[in-house]
Amino acid sequence: MCGIAGVVSQSGPVAQELFDALTMLQHRGQDAAGIITNNLQRLYLRKENGLVRDVFHKEEHMVGLIGPMGVGHVRYPTAGRSSMAEAQPFYTNTPFGISLSHNGNLTNADELKQALFAEDRRHLNTDSDSEVLLNVFAHELMMRNTQRLVPEDVFAAVSGVHRRCRGAYACVAMITGYGLVGFRDPFGIRPVVYGKRETAHGVDYLIASESVALDALGYELLGDILPGEAIYITLEGVLHKRQCAVNPIYSPCIFEHVYLARPDSVMDDIYVYKARLRMGIKLAEKILRTWPDHDIDVVIPIPDTSRVAGAELAARLGVNYREGFIKNRYIGRTFIMPGQAQRKKSVRQKLNPVPIEFKGKNVMLVDDSIVRGTTSQEIVQMAREAGANKVYFASAAPPVRFPNVYGIDMPSASELVAHGRTDAELEQLLGADRLIYQDLEDLIDAVQHKESKIQRFDTSVFTGEYITQDITHEYLSQLELFRSDAAKQQRDRSNQTLIDIHNA
Repeated sequence: MCGIAGVVSQSGPVAQELFDALTMLQHRGQDAAGIITNNLQRLYLRKENGLVRDVFHKEEHMVGLIGPMGVGHVRYPTAGRSSMAEAQPFYTNTPFGISLSHNGNLTNADELKQALFAEDRRHLNTDSDSEVLLNVFAHELMMRNTQRLVPEDVFAAVSGVHRRCRGAYACVAMITGYGLVGFRDPFGIRPVVYGKRETAHGVDYLIASESVALDALGYELLGDILPGEAIYITLEGVLHKRQCAVNPIYSPCIFEHVYLARPDSVMDDIYVYKARLRMGIKLAEKILRTWPDHDIDVVIPIPDTSRVAGAELAARLGVNYREGFIKNRYIGRTFIMPGQAQRKKSVRQKLNPVPIEFKGKNVMLVDDSIVRGTTSQEIVQMAREAGANKVYFASAAPPVRFPNVYGIDMPSASELVAHGRTDAELEQLLGADRLIYQDLEDLIDAVQHKESKIQRFDTSVFTGEYITQDITHEYLSQLELFRSDAAKQQRDRSNQTLIDIHNA
């Protein structure tokens, strides 16, 4: 999962706006950040590992990024390596000079790499599927064989991307000297929105992963880029829009609403806050239906993403809601931290219990989901150490039993605590006195409102049914070999050995 942003402005330089937009999207990736801007025919780039504030911590980092158009990216590595070479945006000089930021994951990246080299004669310098996507788009644009770019050329190139690429991709691309392109895969798996802002100099446009970036910068939300759709905004501020896929099927990732997105975002015309509110209602209804004589004294959320659901759950059950864990805001989101050992260590650094809210009480802990189980086990133990009489645990999502292949770091089935286990086994493993999961039907009802245009959701992490219909057992096996924590740690050790040899 990553965050993307792109700006075309009639008002002046865009570096500060991109910095602010990426800061609003920091929750989507904490591994690396980057911005590239365009002024006339020149490009200005800075990208590095780290948070946005750390990558752009000196005045010269911002002053050097000049121009009225640019794209930015915050990254969490689900493919490739956690290295500066994999940081985005990526750039290719042919044709015109194209820079691209991508959120998602291509499921046929290996096949495309071979074709790009053997047939398109394009060289790739990283293991990132985002560089693959950039080069596919660039090649399709080059095949138009035009000296002067027009909107038809851009939309034809995006159509070519849809024909060749499979998987999830929400992208913003900058074509040097021409304009900004935003496009989304034919299923609309990963989110991307766009908006405008009227100024004395004309209309500015912003494309971003979530609407919070638009809100913070004073842009009016125009809507989502629809599945298979592309928008092209020229340097002069003229917006063109077209459907570029043959058979788009509106199928966004439901886990965006469970965990990934900020609650103040609006995506696919759904308010994330309201979706999480309804998750709490559905959980309460399940508890009252299956456990009417419950003895819950207090509901305590695991901050931050479960607060909204937890508060509504408590209200519906008629019990107290308390903030029993205090969060250290200088520790990153443990879900997106590479390495199981680092996640486990970070839980106790991140959360500290308030003993008075636990001592002698039957506590219902509420979290947005249970993925690897590391955090949940630690938190249950912390609640007991704080003096809880009984510790119950509720998840606002169903059991996560299957890998994600569309850009969320859940690649290995063996690392998912619910994979191959019953609810009773999970209850015992987590150390809870009672474990309650949201039912999938209730989660879908909670997220999808009545007027929604969504045809279905990607719920593959719960069901193992992949909407792109191209995922085989062999693919998942290769994914586990390449992207499990153990595999990543082995690559990190190998890279460090090479560095040590080089420095010796």
